[in-house]
Amino acid sequence: MPGEFEPHERCWMIWPQRRDTFRYGAKLAQKAFVEFAKTISRFEPVTVCVNGDQYDTAFMAVGEYAQVIELSNDDFWMRDTGATFVTNGSEIRGISWGFNAWGGLTDGLYFPWDKDEKVADKMCGLINADCYKPEDFILEGGSIHVDGEGTLVVTESCLLSEGRNPQLSREEIEEVLKEYLNVTKIIWLKQGIYLDETNGHVDNIFNFVRPGECVLAWTDDESDPQYAISKECYDILSSETDAMGRKLIIHKLHIPNPIYLTEEEREGMDQVCEFWPPEAGTRLPASYVNYYTANHAVIFPKFDDEYDAAAEQLLKKIYPEREVIGISCHEMFLGGGNIHCATQQQPISGEDH
Repeated sequence: MPGEFEPHERCWMIWPQRRDTFRYGAKLAQKAFVEFAKTISRFEPVTVCVNGDQYDTAFMAVGEYAQVIELSNDDFWMRDTGATFVTNGSEIRGISWGFNAWGGLTDGLYFPWDKDEKVADKMCGLINADCYKPEDFILEGGSIHVDGEGTLVVTESCLLSEGRNPQLSREEIEEVLKEYLNVTKIIWLKQGIYLDETNGHVDNIFNFVRPGECVLAWTDDESDPQYAISKECYDILSSETDAMGRKLIIHKLHIPNPIYLTEEEREGMDQVCEFWPPEAGTRLPASYVNYYTANHAVIFPKFDDEYDAAAEQLLKKIYPEREVIGISCHEMFLGGGNIHCATQQQPISGEDH
């Protein structure tokens, strides 16, 4: 599996429409999505997947900037339902992990999820790529980050949660990941961002900038519950080496001030289960680390917060070769994820390169 910072053939996304994920029938999220897709399309081709009942709406909105295809889905988060692509240097293939809405009947966020289970397979079919399908193995794309040189970073809180693969030991999970992603070193962080309803996806707290260099969500406020989580992650990363034996360079990317779901925002969402939407007053898992590394660009979420400018400054410093663009994604963020969660990169094959 190549690092996200390596060249892409395209970016895959899904049109937002779920009424319990987003408020007011997702109309506000769709407006934010259009700006987001348009921005990415400046740097790489974009394919937007959409259910049949919203095809015309999506095509009118983003057809000028993106390829729009009808592909049935249950929810918006392409990172977690879409194919994970791997390459041998001359061709790419996809991995279609099992998906159960972030926890299945244990602590999942909706039911059914049968359409989402088929998204990855259909993506591979559309590009004529062979597809691997691990048997009885649940994994979301947002729960893994690789450096493209044999190192994988995950969180215990997610991969060892009861709603994923309780029948497998940590060692057995490692075996599957090493086999399918061709990694040799797995670094286990303990937790992700505080109160992240995905059980703490790694992509909200950590990302690889390039091999040997990473960014970690951080706060200087020791009274914030996030501080202990980030400090523990920092200590783990500081004590580890990657698959090539390098000590990691770690950049601390400060989170925004706490953001809480308002009563008005919650009232606009349909209730789907006991876990979603969360109660008004619930702290939302806001993090600038949930950014997308596109060809020649980094696109990061803005929260209209005092730390927006500092986040942009740091990202420009550590990505001097890329254009850094901030996008206000509050309406998409209310749905439980952010920019990185909404994307899935398709790497170029060796032939294309």
